[in-house]
Amino acid sequence: MTTFDELLDRVSLRLARMDTFFRRSVSPTERLMLTICFLATGDRFTSLYYNFHLGISTISTIVKDTCQVFWEQLHEEFIPTPNRQRWLQIEKKFQEVCQFPHCVGAVDGKHIRIIKPPGTGSEFFNYKKYFSIVLMAITDAEYRFVAVDIGAYGRTNDSMIFKNSFMGQSVYNRQFDFPPPEPMPGTNGPPLPYVLVGDEAFQMLGNLLKPYSSRGLDATKRNYNYQLTRA
Repeated sequence: MTTFDELLDRVSLRLARMDTFFRRSVSPTERLMLTICFLATGDRFTSLYYNFHLGISTISTIVKDTCQVFWEQLHEEFIPTPNRQRWLQIEKKFQEVCQFPHCVGAVDGKHIRIIKPPGTGSEFFNYKKYFSIVLMAITDAEYRFVAVDIGAYGRTNDSMIFKNSFMGQSVYNRQFDFPPPEPMPGTNGPPLPYVLVGDEAFQMLGNLLKPYSSRGLDATKRNYNYQLTRA
């Protein structure tokens, strides 16, 4: 309840609505509770209708509006645009947890199951044979989001989603403030870039590494794949 009350304090002004002569508005507390129930359980709006005694269209509007308030009020604190100092903090944790130096994040996509939107054909139908949108994210070594892109068509592959997202463009165009290349820790070798790590679906570039193809690997490449997969 403490966490709920703290969150309510931060968003209640944005969630408040005026009462009218015809009906009482839904309070910020009810709006927040309804939205959290939806996000935590994935219940259909029809199920929430019986629990909260609100119309389905009203529930739909409340969830959409409250999620927008969450993003506008909280994202600068919880998912701020990373600066060089933040990248170095992430790299230090990856090296500590995974023994993978110069890694500043792991990138991957997650399919979020949806009901097929009307008139969309097969746009949202993915290779797993259900309808979805894709959550593409860069995370740190403690599984926390560093950057996100949400809403790509389920049929689109991870590499294309990443390449076309603002997040991916920031990596490809070197707009993220990654630290400059440096030698590996404890070595006098050549300066090497700080990188993201991803799976085989992604296109490799100077700041993004992926595993070697699994065929015909020598011991060095197998060890590299193992370390990268851990990260």
